[in-house]
Amino acid sequence: MDPDADNPTLLQVLVLERVDRAKNMARFYVMSIEPTLFQDLALVRRWGRIGTVGRERIDLHPSRPVAQIELKKWLDRKKRRGYHLRD
Repeated sequence: MDPDADNPTLLQVLVLERVDRAKNMARFYVMSIEPTLFQDLALVRRWGRIGTVGRERIDLHPSRPVAQIELKKWLDRKKRRGYHLRD
């Protein structure tokens, strides 16, 4: 286990992309676990077409392990849809 996993100030960010020039598709999906003012953690998801502001959704979770489980679920879903981690 990562020794910094329990550090509430540690920001974990994943950036995914899905680009298919034949379909004129260029999408991004960004996920991060961020602390809130009320000692919860938020799974913040941002998505849209590359080059735009896109949309955002915030889901609150009581602890880092719960937020990490949800982040892993979304990562698996997006990989099945053709997204890959940006280099």
